[in-house]
Amino acid sequence: MTAPDISIDAAFDSGNIHVVSIDGASATLRIPNDRNSEFAQWFHFRVSGVAGRELVLTFENLKATAYPQGWPGYRACVSEDRAYWGRADTSYDDAAANGTMTVRYTPASDMAWFAYFAPYSMERHNDLVAEAAAAEGVTYRRLGQTLDGRTIDCLEMGEGDRQVWFYARQHPGESMAEWWMEGALEVLTDPADPVGRVLRQKCRLHVVSNCNPDGSFRGHLRTNADGVNLNREWENPTAERSPEVLAIRNAMDDSGVDFAMDVHGDEAIAANFIAGFEGIPSWSDEHGERMYAYQRILERRTPEFQTAKGYPKSKPGTANMTISTNQVAERYGAVAMTLEMPFKDNDDLPDTAQGWSPERCKLLARDCLAALVEWLEADGS
Repeated sequence: MTAPDISIDAAFDSGNIHVVSIDGASATLRIPNDRNSEFAQWFHFRVSGVAGRELVLTFENLKATAYPQGWPGYRACVSEDRAYWGRADTSYDDAAANGTMTVRYTPASDMAWFAYFAPYSMERHNDLVAEAAAAEGVTYRRLGQTLDGRTIDCLEMGEGDRQVWFYARQHPGESMAEWWMEGALEVLTDPADPVGRVLRQKCRLHVVSNCNPDGSFRGHLRTNADGVNLNREWENPTAERSPEVLAIRNAMDDSGVDFAMDVHGDEAIAANFIAGFEGIPSWSDEHGERMYAYQRILERRTPEFQTAKGYPKSKPGTANMTISTNQVAERYGAVAMTLEMPFKDNDDLPDTAQGWSPERCKLLARDCLAALVEWLEADGS
């Protein structure tokens, strides 16, 4: 008797896939665009009816996605319990069907979940915010509301005079950013953690763990509910297009900003790196050196971080001022930076089982905070 076809569905928090065809345990798939947008890259779906068979999942038309260079060398994330996320055998054929990725995996159980990176659900986000807000010394602020009516959550703590902002998931498909935030908040809200204790003494910390909850829930890669790329809205955010950025920037105007880290993920570069604010109108070597000093400390503290690979630096006067890091550095004179983590793996320290993973995101967060402690001690500004 012929085995029945598998079932594939994505009608859940951050789900996103289009099923072209299914034949037994094989399927042909395409990745839909974000709503009202040309961006496509994020996928997250469930396969059931597997019954121990080898799954063969073929993603086609990948040259039409937002970052085709992200597919060579990439391995799809897979989980059977939605707690541990490993990597499935994955190959990419540039010549077939406008770029084709084939994922092969044999589940031990009847169900498996696949995603571009380990998802961070809105329910987990709500749990993270609630737990952190209940910690001693933490204040919750509702900064505003999204186009879909979700809240923009901010957690504040610390008694110091340095104004420090951490914010993540402007691009919602970069879920590693909120795993990083979970690790950071565990440090910052633990009364026994020495790194958290020093930062709370020296700083007033403002943490927005998810800047784009609408896009996160809708399964978008890069945009909000109306297809707007939030990290191109910082020069002139509006309530109609980008209420998320407007709310966060207004709160920054109220507090001022001394140090800011915008947490992201990069599709193509298999490394952790920082992008800075070179090219802003007020650039000075002294201002830039303060940022480079932080990078050197972080590189020394952890083998997960490096400075050899990354984005090209903007030439003087050519910075894109719609991007958060550039705008924050210019507007407030802040030491601002964008932390990028890989969708693939850290090629300098590879993990064949998981690649870059939620666990490693959380560990990197602690190293970033510890580097900030050291940087604050050396920085006299």
